[in-house]
Amino acid sequence: MKSFADEPGTGAGVASLPLRRIFRKFAATFIGIVCLALVVDEVPEIWLSYREQTALLARIQQREAQFAAEKISQFVKEIEGHLAWATLFPWSASMFDEWRFDAVRVLRQVPPLMQIAQLDGAGRELFRISRQTMDVAGGNVDYSRDPVFVQAMANKIYYGPVYFVDGSEPYMAIAVAGNRGVIVGQVNLKFIWDVVSHINVGKHGHSYVVDESGRLIADPDISLVLRNTDMLGLPQVRVARARHASAEQSVAAVDGQGRSVLSAHAAASPVNWLVFVELPTAEAYAPLYRGITTSAISVVAAIVVALLAGLLLTRRMVVPIRALYDGAVRIGRGNLTQRIVIKTGDELEALGDRFNSMAAQLQESYATLESKVEERTRQLELANLAKSRFFAAASHDLRQPLHALGLFVAQLYGRMRASERRRILARVDAALFSMNELFNALLDISKLDAGVLNPTFTEFPIAKLLDRVDTTFTGPAREKGLSLRVISSGAWVRSDFILLERIIFNLVSNAIRYTSSGGVVVGCRKRGINLRIEVWDTGTGVAQDQQENIFGEFYRLGAPSGDGRSGLGLGLAIVDRLCRLLDHSVSLTSILGRGSCFSIAVPRVAARPEIDESSAPAHPLMEASDSKLVVVVDDDPLVLEGMGGLFRSWGYHLVLAGTDDEMLARVADRDCPPDLIISDYHLPGKKTGIEVIEALRRALSAKIPALLVSGDTSPELLRQARASGYYLLHKPVDPMTLRAMVSYVLREQKVAHAH
Repeated sequence: MKSFADEPGTGAGVASLPLRRIFRKFAATFIGIVCLALVVDEVPEIWLSYREQTALLARIQQREAQFAAEKISQFVKEIEGHLAWATLFPWSASMFDEWRFDAVRVLRQVPPLMQIAQLDGAGRELFRISRQTMDVAGGNVDYSRDPVFVQAMANKIYYGPVYFVDGSEPYMAIAVAGNRGVIVGQVNLKFIWDVVSHINVGKHGHSYVVDESGRLIADPDISLVLRNTDMLGLPQVRVARARHASAEQSVAAVDGQGRSVLSAHAAASPVNWLVFVELPTAEAYAPLYRGITTSAISVVAAIVVALLAGLLLTRRMVVPIRALYDGAVRIGRGNLTQRIVIKTGDELEALGDRFNSMAAQLQESYATLESKVEERTRQLELANLAKSRFFAAASHDLRQPLHALGLFVAQLYGRMRASERRRILARVDAALFSMNELFNALLDISKLDAGVLNPTFTEFPIAKLLDRVDTTFTGPAREKGLSLRVISSGAWVRSDFILLERIIFNLVSNAIRYTSSGGVVVGCRKRGINLRIEVWDTGTGVAQDQQENIFGEFYRLGAPSGDGRSGLGLGLAIVDRLCRLLDHSVSLTSILGRGSCFSIAVPRVAARPEIDESSAPAHPLMEASDSKLVVVVDDDPLVLEGMGGLFRSWGYHLVLAGTDDEMLARVADRDCPPDLIISDYHLPGKKTGIEVIEALRRALSAKIPALLVSGDTSPELLRQARASGYYLLHKPVDPMTLRAMVSYVLREQKVAHAH
């Protein structure tokens, strides 16, 4: 016996290979689960933290921009306040010195204010004082249509557009209307530098101001302002201006040097300026990156811990598995005395105990293995003997009528009277009937073994079947001097009528054959939901030790009395198989020397009115006509000659062929396609009748009806024929059966064409 140790991969050199795979698998699984849990837990948290931090940075940056805008607004409001105070100065030519003193004081208090001018209610300039030019009194310059006067009178305050003096210094005009006219101040915006330079935006950030046209008017780098820098080249400035000054938000952008920055802006009121606050992206996101780095380090540390824990736990689990593996190897090598010792207190310990129990059972099994092998050998020998008996019995039953047939045929060659010739022909016919009976029984056994019989269950009165039993067997029983009593019943059953009839017919036929005196009784009894159909006889009976064997093939209890004919020994074998197919139970009660009772339990159903089928028209056999052409293909010349003579006697035209090529050549000479194809199944060249039929159909492009004929009763052939859809007749074929089948197939073809 080949042991487990002889299998590939179970030697000592590779014994640890499966365990290494288990170790790697469990370690990888454990570590993967832990890592997945960490990733699932940490990644969303890091992502949410990232979102929150970026939102927080944007809010902080926006607040910085708003703070810077408020500083700029405060710068402008202070200048506006001083100018509004100057509108309160009284004005007259006599008070010029006093007014000039007050104006100079305003210029001193407001350094960005470069010039102050007084306009009267009609828009004429009364007085102008400047830090850079000579003072002018009574200039009478008309500003009545200038926006500085018109807008100030209409709105009480006017902020002029930014303009650059000499293309470098940014200025703007602020006009305030009072009771005595309008005060106009020219403001040097270069002084905003002091405001923006004191706005702290991180370590490397800065703020700057652009006017409504996108020009830079304030920046920590004053040289950029003095160069009249156009800031519309920066995307954040274009976006801010395109979305209007009131749309404040933080965006990722680039500064003038092309560096990535986080930019935010806010509108400075009341002027239409935008104040930008920008911080380098690296500096802005540095705290966020530090947080992500810290979280990543924590995750990596957790993974390392999980790796170590996984290796430790997997090792603790693999050690008992190694013990189980080594124990299984020892058991496979036949060492059943060793026991596996595992003390883990869990399922692995229980598995080790099961291995030990299995080893003990194997020890016990090996002790009785020899007797079991001897028993199995005896069973195989009995099966071979049964098989040999089957073939011997079949050969004997076939040789008997063949032997008699040869003797009768030899007598026909001599001279004899007509009455003697008729008597011998009758005996020849009887021998042929006996052979057909044997072949049909063998065919039934083959069909049942092949599983090609599909029962058709219907509900019918049992009286109909009992009437057929009475009609069929009254004559044979009377010939043997036996009485046959069939007790009718009004019960209805559910079964396949034809197969159930075959079962009852076989039982009644056996009862008559093996009963020498007395009689046979057929009747029914209700037993619960079933109807038990019983066949009683007064024959020799069956011994108790033979009651199971009689359902085997070719099993006979002995030569029957009476007519001297012995049965085939297949009737009860067919009964047993048909009962199993229909799921009907069969039982036997017998007393040796007194008789037997066979009973079949059939499901009982409620009775219902029976439909009168006596008026249903029968389908007559189709008569042959001269126009019917039949193709017969068989590689046996004697069969071809016999089939040819038979079909010609019936009035058919014939095409006879021994091979498929010969058939195709002879059919091609005909003007019309054949009406029927009859082909033997086994043909030369390992071709089958199915292939020959299909080849002729393809050649003629016609669906010609066909029959298969074969002496092979193997289950495989029966299944192939059933799958092909062709009718199959088995040799030897009764001539009337052949004629009926030919007529039936041709009639089916005619009905199909009519529809």
